[in-house]
Amino acid sequence: MNLITWNIQSCRGCDGRVEPKRVVGVCRDMADFDVLCLQEVARNYPDLPGSSGEDQFVLLGGLLPGFTPVEGIATDVLGAGGKRRQFGNLILARYPVLQVFAHLLPWPADSAVPSMQRMALETVLAAPFGPVRVTTTHLEYYSEMQRRQQVNRLRELHAEAVGHRGDGKHARKEGGPFETMPRPASAILTADFNFRADDPLHARIIAPYSDGTPAYRDVWQVRHGDRPHDHTLGVHDHEQWPEAFACDFIFLTEDIAGRVEDVAVNLDTDASDHQPVLLRLKD
Repeated sequence: MNLITWNIQSCRGCDGRVEPKRVVGVCRDMADFDVLCLQEVARNYPDLPGSSGEDQFVLLGGLLPGFTPVEGIATDVLGAGGKRRQFGNLILARYPVLQVFAHLLPWPADSAVPSMQRMALETVLAAPFGPVRVTTTHLEYYSEMQRRQQVNRLRELHAEAVGHRGDGKHARKEGGPFETMPRPASAILTADFNFRADDPLHARIIAPYSDGTPAYRDVWQVRHGDRPHDHTLGVHDHEQWPEAFACDFIFLTEDIAGRVEDVAVNLDTDASDHQPVLLRLKD
């Protein structure tokens, strides 16, 4: 199973050009991927630099026939001409998508800084080694208070999902919305987290649970131990980011940590201000 996560900056590269096709091409050059987790995908935002208001959700999905696109809309407002303006995350999966959950994350008022609504997009995929939950999100950049509450909510959502793994069958409800579907404990969490590896919020994500819920582990640390994370932001775009650092991580539950074959950051591409991260899992 090959998974790539990437904050694509609305498909805008460091050259200022918005090119969804380039984004997919970079990912294809990295690996024959099975799951693509994208953040900062835009629909009908013509005022974004380099954009004509294109529907990036549709364009990216159209470039990957055979993949199921799952949209995660965080911002949804009325635009010109009565058309919705939407911004958020996108998961494209080659595997069957068994379930989808769209979780709005906490957004308490913090008038001292700009901020936007954030969401976590969760899919249950029929991976070769069994059902696995893959979640992608993009946490608040400006407000540490909001980001902290969003991390706590991600932990709560994980524990809630794990609790559902024991849901029993109810024959009378089969075929309807009450029908029991797989909700595995095994999970992968990807994002532009907008915190660094030495931030207490990183430690919070991987902290153990007291109720037996399998904890998350940082896949970079699983594969590379104490080696510092490769930078994922500011590698090429020095105008926005004078200092390069890592803020795009992949976590997975300890029960599947033994499947980690490799994790690598593509440091060469400048098709976004962030760098894509590849996870390879053994079947």
